[in-house]
Amino acid sequence: MQKNKPPFSGPASADETEAAFYSALQNGDIEKLMACWSDEDEIVCVHPGGTRLIGPASIRSAFEALFANGIVRAQPLKVRRLQSLSASVHSVLERVEVLTGEGLVHAYVVVTNVYFLTVQGWRLVAHHAGPGTLQELPEVSEAPFVLH
Repeated sequence: MQKNKPPFSGPASADETEAAFYSALQNGDIEKLMACWSDEDEIVCVHPGGTRLIGPASIRSAFEALFANGIVRAQPLKVRRLQSLSASVHSVLERVEVLTGEGLVHAYVVVTNVYFLTVQGWRLVAHHAGPGTLQELPEVSEAPFVLH
């Protein structure tokens, strides 16, 4: 006798989850942002210059503090994907709008987002962000070496 699998109910791709994550950031919506994350205890988030946050409660608290200062205008500019059947790793260059004393400036952040396919759909399990620069817009890549 086969066991019934729980119905698949979430985003059909890691790209859909990533789009929902950035939309929630730009709208300051903590509920939608946390819905992108897996509910596993070992999920991890690192903000630029920040400490490693482990678990949903600490990640939620950090984003609530971030949203207390306003919405986050982060736009993914370059996304590179490494995909398997149940995991997807996205290397992202973000452009973030930051309001300073001199006015609106753009900062760049290099991000790695890791997604797992769960029974709830594709969920974020790791978000690791560090400072980037405009010089990272052009990508450096080597052609794969293939023997025929």
